[in-house]
Amino acid sequence: MANKNRDWDIYSFHINSTVTSRYATTIITSRVANRMDQSQEIEFHVKIPKMAFISKFKMTIEGQTYDGVVKQKEEAQQQYTQAVSRGQSAGIVSSVGRTLEEFKTSVTVAALSKVTFELTYEELLKRRLGKYELLIHARPMQPVADFKIDVYINERPGVNFLEIKGGLSTKELANAITKTHASSEVAWVHFYPSKEQQSQCDSCGEQGLNGDLVIVYDVHRNTSMGELKESKGYFVHHFAPSDLPRIPKNVVFIIDRSGSMHGRKMKQTRQALLKILVDLVEDDHFGLITFDYTVSAWKNELLPANQENLEAAKSFARHIQDRGATDINAAVLEGTAMLNRNPREGSASLLILLTDGDPTTGETNLEKIHKNVKEAIGKKFPLYCLGFGMDVNFEFLEKMALENSGVGRRIYEDSDAALQLQGFYEEVATPLLTDVQMVYVGGANLTQTNFSQYYNGSEIVVSGQITDNNIETFTAEVIAISKSNRVMYSETISTDEPIEARPDSHIQRLWAYLTVKQLLDKDGKVKEKVKKEALDLCLKYGFVTPLTSMVVTKPQGEASQVAHKPKEGEKPSGSRQDFSGSGFQFMSGEAGYPGEQNYHHQCKHTSMHAHTIGIHICLCLSMNGQLGQSASAGYQKIVIHYKNNQHIELDTTVITFNNGQDATYFSWSLKINHKTDSVSLILRDKEVDITIGLTRIIIMLYERNGISFLWPVLRQRPTGGNIMGIANLKTRLPKCYQHFECATWAGKVLDHCYSNFRDAYKALCRVFGIIKVKTVILSNQFSVIIIT
Repeated sequence: MANKNRDWDIYSFHINSTVTSRYATTIITSRVANRMDQSQEIEFHVKIPKMAFISKFKMTIEGQTYDGVVKQKEEAQQQYTQAVSRGQSAGIVSSVGRTLEEFKTSVTVAALSKVTFELTYEELLKRRLGKYELLIHARPMQPVADFKIDVYINERPGVNFLEIKGGLSTKELANAITKTHASSEVAWVHFYPSKEQQSQCDSCGEQGLNGDLVIVYDVHRNTSMGELKESKGYFVHHFAPSDLPRIPKNVVFIIDRSGSMHGRKMKQTRQALLKILVDLVEDDHFGLITFDYTVSAWKNELLPANQENLEAAKSFARHIQDRGATDINAAVLEGTAMLNRNPREGSASLLILLTDGDPTTGETNLEKIHKNVKEAIGKKFPLYCLGFGMDVNFEFLEKMALENSGVGRRIYEDSDAALQLQGFYEEVATPLLTDVQMVYVGGANLTQTNFSQYYNGSEIVVSGQITDNNIETFTAEVIAISKSNRVMYSETISTDEPIEARPDSHIQRLWAYLTVKQLLDKDGKVKEKVKKEALDLCLKYGFVTPLTSMVVTKPQGEASQVAHKPKEGEKPSGSRQDFSGSGFQFMSGEAGYPGEQNYHHQCKHTSMHAHTIGIHICLCLSMNGQLGQSASAGYQKIVIHYKNNQHIELDTTVITFNNGQDATYFSWSLKINHKTDSVSLILRDKEVDITIGLTRIIIMLYERNGISFLWPVLRQRPTGGNIMGIANLKTRLPKCYQHFECATWAGKVLDHCYSNFRDAYKALCRVFGIIKVKTVILSNQFSVIIIT
């Protein structure tokens, strides 16, 4: 919630979370009063876990309730398009960190009236390193007189331990937190900070609380078979045995050393690898592969993790240097071949790939790489793909991992990146079972039942329906391979235990949640079939997923808004009706463009082939633009870089403000005044005014001959600065250009460079080293710009 002028008051803010069988349902309720004697727009703005599905949203105004309705995305898109045609107002808002997505909407509230917002989301907690974590983010944006967080945990095996962590678990707030074990199965956590405390803690200030409350717990493991629970024809099986010997592992680390890994990424990778090597056990075998445009194995065979080999491997790791392009296909195939050449009975094999980029040399067709890797691995062992940074093609990596029984994980470019890498390795460091098969006699519509490996501290969860609701004939079995022999567990559901009364119990919703999650991960020939199956479940259970959208209805006279859940790593792109994004994105906006602009254009109309032009301002700010299809089409995209991991990206549909690992999106139709410590961004009337330090740039959204494009105008230079290139424009397009017939990387051609000065640049095409990257060097009297 946001309230800078305190013209409206959040008088109550409650978060209530119920966790049963590790399935959490959280309800955020915010009650807001308009204190002014005139109507005004009031926002509801919260963050929720990335893995959660929103399942309900409603607003209550003057006794009238307005419910959100989950619809197929295409249907919601049609509703958005109709709103656009009526010229209704619009906005796109979205922000993502490591674990959170942002949900934001607003409504106009009459003078001296109140509104109640209520949002419900659901998630299955995942066990990692022997514990579950329930993350609750609290940021009402003002101290609230009635602020409460209540967490109720009910676990049939019993709560083994319960801890409270996070930024809100501080010394200043210690007496606001209470935890109670009502019984061995039931625990409560209450967080009731006073209004004064909400302004005094480490993560607090004038705008009240801002931080996370993390509830950490685990359950008792009474049997090796785990917990089998049934309700109204649905069952869930939590399987997490710990009384097993560890299986020696064969692990190959495939490390990207391409040029994009330069600097801190490479340093942190070396640090993490050195610590991971120390954690290897002597009966483990390991291999190291580094790759750029070539693939290099430290040794051609796997070696035992004895002291001598580990010391030699650490010496090798310390001297890994970044260089060259990225041949992911050859690297993963070499890692696969290394494992295949070194089979060991009674061991578990796995591949771990770390990269920060797309394949740029060798085989670069993503579908062919997926096919090659899948055929080479042949379901023999899992592949884990770690994507370093926000620029990596995470969808490509995640799909490759999922197709080979692994997972994809993003590693964020922060000071703790080395710890993130180590943390992932710890999750897969101790295999206890391989070739795990979960068999349910009398079960139907099952979630995933085959797992390549089970690791200590993790958990396998399977859910499904019981055929004809006949629990007397229902039997669960687990068949797997342990260190030295095949193991089997078996269990039936007791008919003496009470059955939950609600027909739509948490177990049924858990089954639906897990089924949808797994269906969304599938691809290939059955893609359309599984998409329809997932969509039907989403609509039935009201889940907002990448296939569905929630239409937020409002009082008469206000435009409906449409909320969309994106896939990890996606950003708004493409047409104005494109709904992909990195957080919950609302669209209900105005589609109109300004009319024909009366500006003077003196450039020649020469054919252009896909091209990027870059300029640097005072060595502290750089701006790059992608030209359109003709000389009059301006720029389709402009990116302004001003700090490490911070930049502003503009295209003809959306403006993206990237601040570290967070990204905020603005529609061109909004009126925005967005400020940070170093940047001011003012958006109005299809014009964005950006001030960074002493530099002020205005970028305008134009339309000409039916084509939308961007054009930059430099309004204020740095003191003493001399700037050439596209940033040196006033209110006209430049008079002069230069034409270069010089091929760049990937067969693209840079053939226009604009300037207000004739012959300001000279170009030289060169081939860099054995990687054969054709590069254009543009130089003037102030700087050299290299475009590849």
